Amino acid sequence: MINIRKLEAELWESADLLRQGSKLTSSQYCMPVLALLFLRYAYSRYKMVEAEILENRPSRGGRVMPVEPSDFAAKSALYLPREAQFDYLVNLPDNIVAAGLKTKDGQEINSLGEAVNNAMQLVEDQSEQLTGVLPKTYTMFADELLRELLRIFNNKTIDEVGGDIIGRIYEYFLSKFAKAVASDDGVFFTPKSLVKMLVNVLEPTQGVMLDPACGSGGMFVQTGDFVNQAGLNANTQMTFYGQEKVEYNAQLCLMNMAVHGLNGRIISGDEANSFYHDAHNLAGKCDYVMANPPFNVDKVKAESASAAGRLPFGLPGVNQKTKEIGNANYLWISYFYAYLNDHGRAGFVMASSATDSANKDRDIREKLVRTGDVDVMVSVGNNFFYTLSLPCSLWFFDRNKHADIRDKVLFIDARNYYTVVDRTLNEWTEWQLRNLQAIVHLYRGEKEKYLSLIRDYVEILDNVSAPLTQERLEEVIKNGEKEYSTRFAACLEYEKKQAKEAIASATRKEKKQVEAERKETIEHWEDLLETARQFEWLTEKFGDGEYKDVLGLCKIATIQEIEEKNYSLTPGAYVGVAEQEDDGVDFHERMNEIHAELAQLNSEANILMAEIQKAWEELK
Repeated sequence: MINIRKLEAELWESADLLRQGSKLTSSQYCMPVLALLFLRYAYSRYKMVEAEILENRPSRGGRVMPVEPSDFAAKSALYLPREAQFDYLVNLPDNIVAAGLKTKDGQEINSLGEAVNNAMQLVEDQSEQLTGVLPKTYTMFADELLRELLRIFNNKTIDEVGGDIIGRIYEYFLSKFAKAVASDDGVFFTPKSLVKMLVNVLEPTQGVMLDPACGSGGMFVQTGDFVNQAGLNANTQMTFYGQEKVEYNAQLCLMNMAVHGLNGRIISGDEANSFYHDAHNLAGKCDYVMANPPFNVDKVKAESASAAGRLPFGLPGVNQKTKEIGNANYLWISYFYAYLNDHGRAGFVMASSATDSANKDRDIREKLVRTGDVDVMVSVGNNFFYTLSLPCSLWFFDRNKHADIRDKVLFIDARNYYTVVDRTLNEWTEWQLRNLQAIVHLYRGEKEKYLSLIRDYVEILDNVSAPLTQERLEEVIKNGEKEYSTRFAACLEYEKKQAKEAIASATRKEKKQVEAERKETIEHWEDLLETARQFEWLTEKFGDGEYKDVLGLCKIATIQEIEEKNYSLTPGAYVGVAEQEDDGVDFHERMNEIHAELAQLNSEANILMAEIQKAWEELK
């Protein structure tokens, strides 16, 4: 598993160098550093796509035909001229003047800063949407400082990390350096697993997509990946629109989209303030809306928000004295619904408190529920956000729900279903995401998608290279194949024992290589064991693919049932609490054992203290 925290720490070093080596403010140095990261990531993606292009490249006269910008455009990737490629900049000589370099306009390059500025201009020339976005202020930095920055960003781990890494590291930098920049309303990164959950449930295929609080563009990136993985071309199938009040975030969004080969129209600044502007005039026109808006925003001018429209259920509560809306959560919720066309779907992150907030919020929620367009509600536990520990909910609307579920809502309480990354961060793994998505598929009556997931599981767990036979699939579904985790756990313990012995017997020269090889083998069995556990988690609950309510996890509730709970949309109010499994330990017996152990430890501590005191007296 990639240690992103370690990567961030190394990248932090680069920003720290800037802080120590210059007198720039955070707003001055933040974007240049992130643009270097963008350039490094762009180069990583460039090399990957270049390898794909060269794989079946025709040759003439024994020479492979060189790649061209059009080849990258065909693969929705960003082409990088040689002078804009990261390894070119990293390997420039110390004496730039003696190298005789020139800019794209034929001007002499006299410093590393000028070379980097030229690289940024060359990248902008390849992408219309990046025009004027990338910084060209690198001559502010001494060549020695820039050279060290390039070295730090020349990190192999960046090649292995996908998704919205720019946004994640941007938030990391903001939290460490730029509190002034971060003070803008609700600026924080949306975790990748939450974004993927939104995309998985919405299942975008084609049409208009809007994110009216788009931040660094993670929703667009994951949607593009989803569409491309389905064998389609995201740029021809989807039209991306974004609004982002914070200019820095909008610039990052454009960078992020460009490096993933996506085109989109992003508006930023005051005209992108969604409370007062429908910047793209998209009310009632969107096939998909995805967002992670700032939570619990206050002091929104009620008159201006009302005039801006997109409020099919009316305004939330207004302070009659200040004429301001005290909490804008239901402004956002109303907008997301209002942007949808008659078959549109919306998925968004929202503060947990919004699922059962009172007064005007409750009235709006009742009207919303009565439309029949609330589709799925998911509770998410603590520590999913990168810098905040607050829980949240995922909301999903579908204006074209199947008739069988038109008056129903699926509630999922996933607060106890996650993987711990470290002490302060949780996430959903790929299998956990697919398991949650499978519950939605069964709710929608899409059993074949559930069976497709089971097939994927068994092909990995059986380690078959050929497609899985129908007979084997039916056998696994019938028997449950619970021995997978038992078998893999035994293999893992065996490999750990073998590794310990092999490392102990290795020579000093061989030890490092043996440790690396054994670590890779152990990680393989750990991955298989975790996959088996997730497979069993799913099949124990839903067997051969028939949806059923699972206590503590999921329930399909009717509008009438929701009405009976005063229109609460909190999943925990419907799914109940799962029974705790009996661990077979007698409570009173165990407490007596603990008491006896504690008494013994206290006795030993007293004896030790007496010996220490005696030794101290002898030293006097």
